[in-house]
Amino acid sequence: MNRTGEARGPIAIDPVEPIPIERKGPAAGSRLRIAQVAGPFEPVPPRGYGGTERVIDALVRELIDRGHEVTTYAAADSEVPGRLIATVPEALRHAGLDEDGSGYVLETAMRVLDDASQFDVIHSHLEWSSLFLSRATTTPTAFTFHGRLDRPWATGLLQRTRGSLVAISEHQASAHPDLDWAAIVHNGLDLTSSPWRREGGQDLCFVGRVAPEKGVIDAVEVAVRAGRHLRVAAKMGPLPEERDYFENVFKPAIKGRDVEFVGELSSDERGQLVSESLASLVTGVWPEPFGLVVIESLAAGTPVLGRRVGALPEIIREGVDGFFGDDPEHLAFLVDRVAALDRKAIRESVVDRFSAKRMADGYEEVYVRAIERARAR
Repeated sequence: MNRTGEARGPIAIDPVEPIPIERKGPAAGSRLRIAQVAGPFEPVPPRGYGGTERVIDALVRELIDRGHEVTTYAAADSEVPGRLIATVPEALRHAGLDEDGSGYVLETAMRVLDDASQFDVIHSHLEWSSLFLSRATTTPTAFTFHGRLDRPWATGLLQRTRGSLVAISEHQASAHPDLDWAAIVHNGLDLTSSPWRREGGQDLCFVGRVAPEKGVIDAVEVAVRAGRHLRVAAKMGPLPEERDYFENVFKPAIKGRDVEFVGELSSDERGQLVSESLASLVTGVWPEPFGLVVIESLAAGTPVLGRRVGALPEIIREGVDGFFGDDPEHLAFLVDRVAALDRKAIRESVVDRFSAKRMADGYEEVYVRAIERARAR
């Protein structure tokens, strides 16, 4: 849509050219029975916003393509390939759950334990609820953390796990440098079919959540200072404090400004919006453990303007994929510089560096080592 709310005309999307991606995982022929354990809050893959579930979906599909037998524990409205074991009748966010959902997470973990002997390895994405799995089963376990690990109580819990701990970035692992990390495996997606344009549009975009830590108000300030139209594709959380922030902070901040709030978009719609933009604004102030929004933007050929926080320097090559700024004024100053960046080169690099294939290579190695250690014991 344009800034008056009318439908935009067709735009020229460049053809998606195949980009060869080298596979370097364990030797072929080791067919594993793998349990992938997702939380009950979003389906796999998610219908809109949901980074962890997109990663799980990409990993499951790649593992199945490699001949592994994969069982996914997830909400019943998931559409993941392989065997699906439903943990709730409908993803909790779509069902309108107002409570924290921790009981459903525990029920998911208990269901996995009931079936543990069926698998060669269990890979859990349940965050902190994952950790007791390794102490409750002899089946090899691996845990990926998709959120923050810099909590005062985290060290003791992580040190007592018997499973393989996996971080999604060097920055995330750095919160606990003394831990015996099994691996650092960057998130990956199948980005080869992402729409992209050789020439960017004139607008800026923000994709994420309407939340203080995501920096959406700063994104508005960047656009205003740069004199650019901003399109915000963002999810509003269901909790009372999240609704309060949306109504009483975000909406007043965009009133009377050249900002278009388009809400939560599907993956295809989000890809289209980003590919049309001059740059993506990633203005969060919290230490991002990874940044799926960043790799999706770069896969569209769209440079990123953001703060040098969390894992973003592991993804964004300064002056190649975008620029880092200290505050909205600095980022606004950099807006006009992104037009000179090579969008085709940006796309080709990120499709290779953060592919689902490379992610699966890393996890295959984690699984094989975990199984070998269990056999040795």
